[in-house]
Amino acid sequence: MDARIEPFDTTGVVRDDAGIKHFTELPGSLVEMLRASVDEAPDRDAVVELDGPRATYHELWDGAARVAGGLREAGVRSGDRVAIRHGNTLSWVLAFFGTHLAGGVAVPVNTRFTDPEIDYVVTDSGAKVVLLPDDPLPDGSPYAVEGAGLNDLGAIFYTSGTTGFPKGAMTTHDNFLTNIENVIRIRKPRDGDPMRNLVSVPLFHVTGCNSQLLPTLSDCGTTVVMPAFDVQRFLRAIVEENVSVVTTVPAIFWYALTQSNIGDFDLSRVELATYGGAPIAPSLVGEIKRTFGRARVGNGFGLTETSSVSTFLPHEYADTHADSVGFAVPTVDLDVVDPDSSGVGELLIRGANVVAGYWNKPEATASTFVDGWLHTGDLARVSPEGFTYIVDRAKDMINRGGENVYCVEVENVLAAAPDVFEVAVIGVPDDMMGEKVGAVLVPTPGSSLDVGAVMSFARERLADFKVPQFVSVHTEPLPRNPGGKILKRPLRESTTWQLAGR
Repeated sequence: MDARIEPFDTTGVVRDDAGIKHFTELPGSLVEMLRASVDEAPDRDAVVELDGPRATYHELWDGAARVAGGLREAGVRSGDRVAIRHGNTLSWVLAFFGTHLAGGVAVPVNTRFTDPEIDYVVTDSGAKVVLLPDDPLPDGSPYAVEGAGLNDLGAIFYTSGTTGFPKGAMTTHDNFLTNIENVIRIRKPRDGDPMRNLVSVPLFHVTGCNSQLLPTLSDCGTTVVMPAFDVQRFLRAIVEENVSVVTTVPAIFWYALTQSNIGDFDLSRVELATYGGAPIAPSLVGEIKRTFGRARVGNGFGLTETSSVSTFLPHEYADTHADSVGFAVPTVDLDVVDPDSSGVGELLIRGANVVAGYWNKPEATASTFVDGWLHTGDLARVSPEGFTYIVDRAKDMINRGGENVYCVEVENVLAAAPDVFEVAVIGVPDDMMGEKVGAVLVPTPGSSLDVGAVMSFARERLADFKVPQFVSVHTEPLPRNPGGKILKRPLRESTTWQLAGR
């Protein structure tokens, strides 16, 4: 008997000649998707900037069309890249869709990047226009290019690379729309009403944009965007805006649910409370279920390279399989290569949601996307029932509350700091964030290491979430294998940490 569980609706899913799963019916582009929602619900709130402006679907379309007109006047033509440096605001959404209506390709920029990181993204993408948060959005005669196709490039989302240089994931309209349909099918709202979705994570991340904003707009729902995270405002917003869907990282759920006044908030309207981006403790799953009352919970896993969601653990398995990231979503195939005796190997993902490759990086594309399969660099096992378990990361990476921090990037910066002889960066377990960044430093022989100066050096060169929160100064050389590679396991097991200071 086949033990595999199939928890999601796969109606209309077919394989192409290469074996890749697709939905047979999708809108022709993101613009076509938005146009359909505008036609269906023109006067319904589409986007609410918390404590700021609101836009109905009609107003969203008109505002984006004016941005498109301004971009066209600035010379943007089909395929030109537009870098968006706005934070979580209505302006970000207008800029994103305005770029599409102008025929351009959106390049969301991480607002926490340092100036050198931003310069790299802008230069590498070849952005024709950079939209700055302190400048007004382009404004011109309404314009709309509605002829984009599914295979056309829609956006480039930059994700940090293990070499320290960000890689731009080329996301097509097909990638976007496939992810949207996957998200809608795994959510299964109880009463069928349009979603009212609170976005507390950045829109420049695929979680905020691809799995929250866009599916909600496709559903003719309302996206409530937090410009900056404040836990009390987060809780009030759920009540005041009648939020029905809350999706965020475990750290935010932990922070919110441990507030002393959590009982003052009526969270009973929430129908779906999902989490992802970092490991979650089973006890926190239970607390989410208890506090939100009638909400279904679920755990999602995905990558920038998969346009967001790849697997999802539905509510009915949340307690008994809390350590699993769930089942492959409707268009996804999973494989595990070179498994060990316990079934653990590198996780491969295939599906129409997998991006077209990395912008301007043919070698990285060729090594990561092989015969239609994305080599994730994550170590995983998949049970006979289909439960997926991420057991480790083959990449040298720290997951800090959903933000990926690649150790080699931080090590490269710290190694250049004054009086640092050796450095190893590793994850330090943390109840709230999952992991925080720790640095083991060995001073240059004969020197007196100033940790504060080293951290100041790092803050000038790294985004704030990449700067170590913990430090340990060792006087002995770091342990290495015969090939000279630093052995991090003994460091994880033996290091005593001190706060690095901010």
